[in-house]
Amino acid sequence: MIGSNTPAKAADRARRNTALQLFGRIGSVCHGIVHLVIAWLAVQVAVGGNDDQADQDGAVQVIVAGPFGRVLVGALAVGLIAFGLWQLSSSATGFRWAAGSTERTRRRIAAAGRGVAGLALAGVAIRALLGSGQSGDQSQQELTEGLLALPAGQILVAVLAAIVLAVGVASVANGVTRRFLAELDIGPLPQGSARWVRRVGTLGHVAKGVAVGVVGFLIGLAALTRDPEQAGGLDAALRTLASSPFGATLLLAVAAGFAAYGVFAVVQARCLRS
Repeated sequence: MIGSNTPAKAADRARRNTALQLFGRIGSVCHGIVHLVIAWLAVQVAVGGNDDQADQDGAVQVIVAGPFGRVLVGALAVGLIAFGLWQLSSSATGFRWAAGSTERTRRRIAAAGRGVAGLALAGVAIRALLGSGQSGDQSQQELTEGLLALPAGQILVAVLAAIVLAVGVASVANGVTRRFLAELDIGPLPQGSARWVRRVGTLGHVAKGVAVGVVGFLIGLAALTRDPEQAGGLDAALRTLASSPFGATLLLAVAAGFAAYGVFAVVQARCLRS
Protein backbone atom coordinates (compact mmCIF):
# COMPACT_ATOMS: atom_id res chain seq x y z
CA MET A 1 0.00 0.00 0.00
CA ILE A 2 2.77 2.37 0.95
CA GLY A 3 4.75 1.41 -2.11
CA SER A 4 1.78 2.11 -4.38
CA ASN A 5 1.59 5.67 -3.07
CA THR A 6 5.27 6.39 -3.66
CA PRO A 7 4.98 7.44 -7.35
CA ALA A 8 2.05 9.71 -6.52
CA LYS A 9 3.97 11.29 -3.67
CA ALA A 10 7.00 11.76 -5.90
CA ALA A 11 4.85 13.43 -8.56
CA ASP A 12 3.28 15.68 -5.95
CA ARG A 13 6.72 16.71 -4.68
CA ALA A 14 7.80 17.45 -8.24
CA ARG A 15 4.75 19.66 -8.80
CA ARG A 16 5.40 21.55 -5.58
CA ASN A 17 9.04 21.98 -6.51
CA THR A 18 8.07 23.35 -9.94
CA ALA A 19 5.68 25.84 -8.33
CA LEU A 20 8.34 26.86 -5.81
CA GLN A 21 10.84 27.44 -8.61
CA LEU A 22 8.31 29.55 -10.53
CA PHE A 23 7.56 31.82 -7.56
CA GLY A 24 11.25 31.78 -6.60
CA ARG A 25 12.21 33.05 -10.03
CA ILE A 26 9.64 35.83 -9.67
CA GLY A 27 11.27 36.59 -6.33
CA SER A 28 14.64 36.87 -8.05
CA VAL A 29 13.15 39.64 -10.17
CA CYS A 30 12.00 41.35 -6.95
CA HIS A 31 15.53 41.00 -5.59
CA GLY A 32 16.84 42.70 -8.72
CA ILE A 33 14.35 45.56 -8.45
CA VAL A 34 15.51 46.33 -4.90
CA HIS A 35 19.14 46.50 -6.06
CA LEU A 36 18.18 48.82 -8.91
CA VAL A 37 16.54 51.19 -6.42
CA ILE A 38 19.62 50.98 -4.16
CA ALA A 39 21.72 51.95 -7.17
CA TRP A 40 19.51 55.00 -7.74
CA LEU A 41 19.80 56.01 -4.06
CA ALA A 42 23.58 55.59 -4.25
CA VAL A 43 23.68 57.93 -7.25
CA GLN A 44 21.74 60.48 -5.22
CA VAL A 45 24.30 60.16 -2.39
CA ALA A 46 27.12 60.65 -4.91
CA VAL A 47 25.64 63.90 -6.21
CA GLY A 48 24.75 65.07 -2.69
CA GLY A 49 20.99 65.17 -3.10
CA ASN A 50 19.70 62.29 -1.02
CA ASP A 51 18.76 61.99 2.67
CA ASP A 52 17.21 58.52 2.33
CA GLN A 53 19.01 55.40 3.49
CA ALA A 54 20.94 54.00 0.52
CA ASP A 55 20.32 50.40 1.54
CA GLN A 56 17.60 47.74 1.41
CA ASP A 57 15.45 49.56 3.97
CA GLY A 58 15.70 52.82 2.06
CA ALA A 59 14.92 51.12 -1.25
CA VAL A 60 11.78 49.47 0.16
CA GLN A 61 10.69 52.79 1.71
CA VAL A 62 11.03 54.47 -1.69
CA ILE A 63 8.84 51.77 -3.26
CA VAL A 64 6.21 51.85 -0.50
CA ALA A 65 5.92 55.64 -0.84
CA GLY A 66 5.15 55.43 -4.57
CA PRO A 67 1.90 54.78 -6.42
CA PHE A 68 0.34 51.48 -5.27
CA GLY A 69 3.36 51.25 -2.98
CA ARG A 70 1.86 48.97 -0.33
CA VAL A 71 0.56 46.57 -2.96
CA LEU A 72 3.95 46.47 -4.67
CA VAL A 73 5.83 45.93 -1.42
CA GLY A 74 3.37 43.20 -0.43
CA ALA A 75 4.04 41.44 -3.72
CA LEU A 76 7.75 42.04 -3.17
CA ALA A 77 7.59 40.34 0.24
CA VAL A 78 5.76 37.30 -1.13
CA GLY A 79 8.20 36.97 -4.03
CA LEU A 80 11.25 37.30 -1.79
CA ILE A 81 9.92 34.69 0.63
CA ALA A 82 9.44 32.33 -2.31
CA PHE A 83 12.96 33.11 -3.56
CA GLY A 84 14.41 32.44 -0.12
CA LEU A 85 12.57 29.14 0.26
CA TRP A 86 13.57 28.05 -3.24
CA GLN A 87 17.23 28.71 -2.56
CA LEU A 88 17.11 27.00 0.85
CA SER A 89 15.47 24.01 -0.82
CA SER A 90 18.24 24.00 -3.43
CA SER A 91 20.86 24.17 -0.69
CA ALA A 92 19.43 20.99 0.83
CA THR A 93 18.91 18.83 -2.26
CA GLY A 94 20.02 20.71 -5.38
CA PHE A 95 23.09 21.10 -7.58
CA ARG A 96 23.40 17.41 -8.37
CA TRP A 97 24.90 18.51 -11.69
CA ALA A 98 27.97 19.95 -9.91
CA ALA A 99 31.27 18.15 -10.54
CA GLY A 100 32.22 16.45 -7.27
CA SER A 101 30.97 16.67 -3.71
CA THR A 102 33.21 19.63 -2.80
CA GLU A 103 31.84 21.76 -5.63
CA ARG A 104 28.28 20.67 -4.82
CA THR A 105 28.75 21.61 -1.16
CA ARG A 106 30.18 25.01 -2.09
CA ARG A 107 27.23 25.80 -4.33
CA ARG A 108 24.75 24.60 -1.72
CA ILE A 109 26.33 26.92 0.84
CA ALA A 110 26.07 29.80 -1.64
CA ALA A 111 22.40 28.93 -2.25
CA ALA A 112 21.79 28.92 1.51
CA GLY A 113 23.32 32.40 1.68
CA ARG A 114 21.04 33.62 -1.09
CA GLY A 115 18.08 32.06 0.69
CA VAL A 116 18.84 33.77 3.99
CA ALA A 117 19.41 37.09 2.18
CA GLY A 118 16.08 36.75 0.36
CA LEU A 119 14.18 36.02 3.59
CA ALA A 120 15.95 38.89 5.37
CA LEU A 121 14.94 41.27 2.59
CA ALA A 122 11.37 39.93 2.80
CA GLY A 123 11.48 40.85 6.50
CA VAL A 124 12.47 44.40 5.56
CA ALA A 125 9.46 44.57 3.21
CA ILE A 126 7.11 43.23 5.88
CA ARG A 127 8.37 45.75 8.45
CA ALA A 128 7.79 48.53 5.92
CA LEU A 129 4.19 47.35 5.44
CA LEU A 130 3.67 47.34 9.20
CA GLY A 131 5.21 50.79 9.51
CA SER A 132 7.85 49.55 11.93
CA GLY A 133 11.52 48.65 11.91
CA GLN A 134 14.74 50.60 11.77
CA SER A 135 17.52 51.34 9.33
CA GLY A 136 20.21 48.84 8.50
CA ASP A 137 22.79 51.08 10.18
CA GLN A 138 20.81 51.13 13.44
CA SER A 139 20.37 47.35 13.35
CA GLN A 140 24.08 46.82 12.76
CA GLN A 141 25.03 49.20 15.56
CA GLU A 142 22.64 47.51 18.01
CA LEU A 143 24.00 44.08 17.08
CA THR A 144 27.57 45.30 17.54
CA GLU A 145 26.70 46.94 20.86
CA GLY A 146 25.10 43.70 22.09
CA LEU A 147 28.14 41.66 21.12
CA LEU A 148 30.57 44.12 22.73
CA ALA A 149 28.65 43.78 26.01
CA LEU A 150 29.33 40.02 26.11
CA PRO A 151 32.43 38.39 27.59
CA ALA A 152 35.13 38.45 24.90
CA GLY A 153 32.77 40.74 22.98
CA GLN A 154 35.57 42.56 21.20
CA ILE A 155 36.78 39.23 19.79
CA LEU A 156 33.25 38.29 18.73
CA VAL A 157 32.83 41.58 16.85
CA ALA A 158 36.24 41.06 15.21
CA VAL A 159 35.14 37.58 14.11
CA LEU A 160 31.91 39.06 12.70
CA ALA A 161 33.98 41.64 10.81
CA ALA A 162 36.20 38.89 9.39
CA ILE A 163 33.15 36.90 8.25
CA VAL A 164 31.58 39.93 6.52
CA LEU A 165 34.92 40.79 4.89
CA ALA A 166 35.22 37.20 3.68
CA VAL A 167 31.76 37.40 2.13
CA GLY A 168 32.76 40.60 0.33
CA VAL A 169 36.02 39.10 -0.92
CA ALA A 170 34.18 35.96 -2.07
CA SER A 171 31.72 38.08 -4.04
CA VAL A 172 34.55 39.97 -5.74
CA ALA A 173 36.35 36.70 -6.52
CA ASN A 174 33.12 35.20 -7.83
CA GLY A 175 32.79 38.13 -10.21
CA VAL A 176 36.41 38.28 -11.34
CA THR A 177 36.67 34.53 -11.96
CA ARG A 178 33.10 34.38 -13.29
CA ARG A 179 32.34 31.28 -11.23
CA PHE A 180 28.73 32.46 -11.08
CA LEU A 181 28.32 31.43 -14.73
CA ALA A 182 28.37 27.74 -13.79
CA GLU A 183 25.02 28.21 -12.04
CA LEU A 184 23.42 29.80 -15.10
CA ASP A 185 21.98 28.10 -18.15
CA ILE A 186 22.87 30.71 -20.77
CA GLY A 187 23.46 28.22 -23.59
CA PRO A 188 20.10 28.94 -25.30
CA LEU A 189 20.76 32.70 -25.27
CA PRO A 190 22.11 34.45 -28.39
CA GLN A 191 25.86 35.00 -28.27
CA GLY A 192 25.51 38.75 -27.79
CA SER A 193 23.07 38.31 -24.90
CA ALA A 194 25.30 35.72 -23.22
CA ARG A 195 28.26 38.12 -23.42
CA TRP A 196 26.09 40.86 -21.90
CA VAL A 197 25.05 38.55 -19.02
CA ARG A 198 28.71 37.78 -18.28
CA ARG A 199 29.58 41.47 -18.14
CA VAL A 200 26.74 42.62 -15.90
CA GLY A 201 27.28 39.61 -13.64
CA THR A 202 30.97 40.37 -13.26
CA LEU A 203 30.43 44.07 -12.57
CA GLY A 204 27.55 43.39 -10.20
CA HIS A 205 29.35 40.80 -8.08
CA VAL A 206 32.50 42.94 -7.82
CA ALA A 207 30.61 46.11 -6.85
CA LYS A 208 28.48 44.34 -4.26
CA GLY A 209 31.57 42.65 -2.86
CA VAL A 210 33.31 46.01 -2.46
CA ALA A 211 30.32 47.46 -0.59
CA VAL A 212 30.05 44.41 1.69
CA GLY A 213 33.80 44.60 2.31
CA VAL A 214 33.44 48.20 3.49
CA VAL A 215 30.68 47.06 5.89
CA GLY A 216 33.14 44.50 7.25
CA PHE A 217 35.79 47.20 7.62
CA LEU A 218 33.39 49.39 9.62
CA ILE A 219 32.54 46.48 11.93
CA GLY A 220 36.25 45.81 12.36
CA LEU A 221 36.78 49.47 13.26
CA ALA A 222 34.05 49.14 15.90
CA ALA A 223 35.88 46.11 17.31
CA LEU A 224 39.17 48.00 17.52
CA THR A 225 37.66 51.08 19.17
CA ARG A 226 34.95 49.26 21.18
CA ASP A 227 32.59 51.88 19.75
CA PRO A 228 29.41 50.36 18.21
CA GLU A 229 28.64 53.67 16.48
CA GLN A 230 31.60 53.02 14.18
CA ALA A 231 29.71 50.04 12.73
CA GLY A 232 27.10 50.42 10.05
CA GLY A 233 25.22 48.72 7.28
CA LEU A 234 25.19 49.26 3.54
CA ASP A 235 24.15 52.91 3.78
CA ALA A 236 27.10 53.72 6.05
CA ALA A 237 29.42 51.82 3.73
CA LEU A 238 28.30 53.78 0.68
CA ARG A 239 28.58 57.10 2.50
CA THR A 240 32.06 56.09 3.66
CA LEU A 241 33.01 55.54 0.03
CA ALA A 242 31.50 58.91 -0.85
CA SER A 243 33.69 60.68 1.73
CA SER A 244 36.92 59.09 0.47
CA PRO A 245 39.26 60.69 -2.11
CA PHE A 246 37.53 60.63 -5.50
CA GLY A 247 34.52 59.47 -3.47
CA ALA A 248 31.80 60.66 -5.86
CA THR A 249 33.44 58.90 -8.82
CA LEU A 250 34.00 55.74 -6.79
CA LEU A 251 30.44 55.74 -5.49
CA LEU A 252 29.01 56.26 -8.98
CA ALA A 253 31.03 53.23 -10.11
CA VAL A 254 29.65 51.16 -7.22
CA ALA A 255 26.13 52.43 -8.03
CA ALA A 256 26.60 51.27 -11.62
CA GLY A 257 27.69 47.92 -10.21
CA PHE A 258 24.58 47.65 -8.05
CA ALA A 259 22.46 48.47 -11.09
CA ALA A 260 24.30 45.76 -13.00
CA TYR A 261 23.67 43.32 -10.13
CA GLY A 262 19.98 44.23 -10.22
CA VAL A 263 19.82 43.52 -13.95
CA PHE A 264 21.77 40.30 -13.37
CA ALA A 265 19.25 39.19 -10.72
CA VAL A 266 16.43 39.70 -13.22
CA VAL A 267 18.32 37.64 -15.82
CA GLN A 268 19.13 35.08 -13.13
CA ALA A 269 15.39 34.55 -12.68
CA ARG A 270 15.36 33.00 -16.15
CA CYS A 271 18.70 31.20 -16.17
CA LEU A 272 19.57 30.09 -12.61
CA ARG A 273 20.16 26.35 -12.27
CA SER A 274 19.52 24.51 -9.00
